[in-house]
Amino acid sequence: MKRTTVSERALVLAPRGRDTQIATAILGEAGISATPCTSLTALIRELNQGAAFALMTEEAIATADLHGLAAWLNDQEEWSDLPFVLLTNWGAGFERNPAAARHLELLGNVTFLERPFHPTTLVSLARSALRARRRQYEARARLIALRESEERYRTLFETMDEGFCVIEFLDGPYGLLSDYVHVQANPAYSSNTGIPDIVGKRLREIVSREEADAWADIYRRILISGEAVRFERELAETGRHLELAAFRVEPPSRRQVAVIFKDATARKHAEAALCDLNVNLEQKVTEAVAERAAATAQLHEAQKLEVIGQLTGGVAHDINNLLTPITGALDLLARRHADRDPRMIRLIDGALQSAERARVLVSRLLGFARRQALETRPVDVATLVEGMRDLVASSIGPGTQLRVLLAKDMPSVLVDPNQLELALLNLSVNARDAMPEGGVLTIAAEPVVVGPGEAPRLSPGAYVRLSVIDMGTGMDKETLAHAVEPFYSTKGVGKGTGLGLSMVHGLMGQLGGAFVLTSALGEGTRADLFLPLANATAEPMLLSDSKPLASMRPAVLLLVDDEELVRAGTAAMLRDMGHTVHEAEGGFQALDRLRAGLEVDAVVTDYIMPRMNGAELSRKIRERHPDIPILVITGYAGGDLNIGLPQLAKPFRQSDLAVALERVFGRSSNVTWLRR
Repeated sequence: MKRTTVSERALVLAPRGRDTQIATAILGEAGISATPCTSLTALIRELNQGAAFALMTEEAIATADLHGLAAWLNDQEEWSDLPFVLLTNWGAGFERNPAAARHLELLGNVTFLERPFHPTTLVSLARSALRARRRQYEARARLIALRESEERYRTLFETMDEGFCVIEFLDGPYGLLSDYVHVQANPAYSSNTGIPDIVGKRLREIVSREEADAWADIYRRILISGEAVRFERELAETGRHLELAAFRVEPPSRRQVAVIFKDATARKHAEAALCDLNVNLEQKVTEAVAERAAATAQLHEAQKLEVIGQLTGGVAHDINNLLTPITGALDLLARRHADRDPRMIRLIDGALQSAERARVLVSRLLGFARRQALETRPVDVATLVEGMRDLVASSIGPGTQLRVLLAKDMPSVLVDPNQLELALLNLSVNARDAMPEGGVLTIAAEPVVVGPGEAPRLSPGAYVRLSVIDMGTGMDKETLAHAVEPFYSTKGVGKGTGLGLSMVHGLMGQLGGAFVLTSALGEGTRADLFLPLANATAEPMLLSDSKPLASMRPAVLLLVDDEELVRAGTAAMLRDMGHTVHEAEGGFQALDRLRAGLEVDAVVTDYIMPRMNGAELSRKIRERHPDIPILVITGYAGGDLNIGLPQLAKPFRQSDLAVALERVFGRSSNVTWLRR
């Protein structure tokens, strides 16, 4: 079937004299677009491009081969019936023009116009034909929409998992509405009921009379009331238990009900099995409920810790922003007054030590929040513990005996050795404080295999378990439940920050391991660190290179930070190092200054800023200035953002800033120094 293109133009076939020009002109003055055709073949070609109607003279088709036109007309879509206006020489009546009957049979939807005619008559017939064609186009649109709707319905009907059918009540020997036939069913009908080939069959041909009467009674009430009903019922013939929803198909005169259902046999069997359980299982059910309650409590505890961790990470970020200008200013004051006033130097030194303690506190906060930077690598736990033996012994004092038990040939673990050492030292000091009268502190390490559910929030698999065990006072259940919360101290008032255990908890979670505390009053405490295994062998631990850094040549820098105090402090440190510093309050201002022609050797930008963060700013700078080195300063993630750029963690001193800049310029091979 030919696809007809929607068009409102007229096609004119009048090969004699100036008929084509006259007809085209008349139609054009009436606002109807007309396309002249030189032959019947040309007319058919234009019909394929779309037309509202065709205007032809009788002589144009009197002797022509009309097979092509007839074929085109027969090939029209079901909505299409192309109108024709045929100009005749002898009248439209069959008595006066015997050829009119032949033309009517060929063209079908044709209006005859006898010559001579008034132009108004031609325009009237043309507009009538155009209106008729528009109605056909509207029918076409409705037909397309209907077909699309039918296709969507068919696809849903054939692919849905639920069974679906339409039943129609019959009049018959069993009385009015006493039996029905399935007039429609989808493929899922059989899989849900166990009954194949249902369409066209009466219900009484499939099930017993009693069963048929029961189903018919349900659907008859739905048909009469018009209310949709949900219900469950067992199909006796197949033993399937069905969950059904049924509603009347409108109008009621159709006497049809649509039913959608699914097989609930497995669920019903499970419910029946549960009901048949012996009363002796009540205790097990009670235990299962108790275990579920305990799991729910653990989940709530984990969610609470997660919320506290998020809050803690945000607070740590703000504190780092506050510490940065304090540390930088104290560092500058210490350098400038080093030879002037010893008393001032002592005061500044004390302030710097306090700032350093605050930095460590923030690091622990980030550790609990799992947001400090970790430098993980394969580590030999035995070597690490042996290397800390003297430090732990001196930290716990002579009143506590240290015992180290290390298994042989332990696999390497993937950890940050510095953070693990700090965690081990924290746990050792906690153990010492739990034994005020002295005792034995045991540090043990061994490979273990953890099964499902053996350790909370730990995936099954192989680990190395590092344990710190004391013989101290222990903790009650309430204290143990809150022990890893930040600022919850197991020690007396003023004897701890409450961040030691929370830092260890956060570190283990960040490493993909687990921290498990076991304790009871009077029985001591055991702290187990489950460390994930590494895929490579541990390398020997090397001391850091502490040689002094070479002085750095002055540079022109663009400093971007939305915090005025942080920006001012950082700018002061950079200027004190001899650099020229241009400041910007945010990413958009920085981009504006660069577009205005500001030339710099490097950009130093904060990461967390409103509207545009440091990573987004760096990306936009790289698009226009790919050779400008960029240093990102962050107080949130401990200097370990996954953005592929050099980073510096807040708070920092002038020497830290100098090292970071030296690293930035060392990585870039395309620096063009503006200050010579």
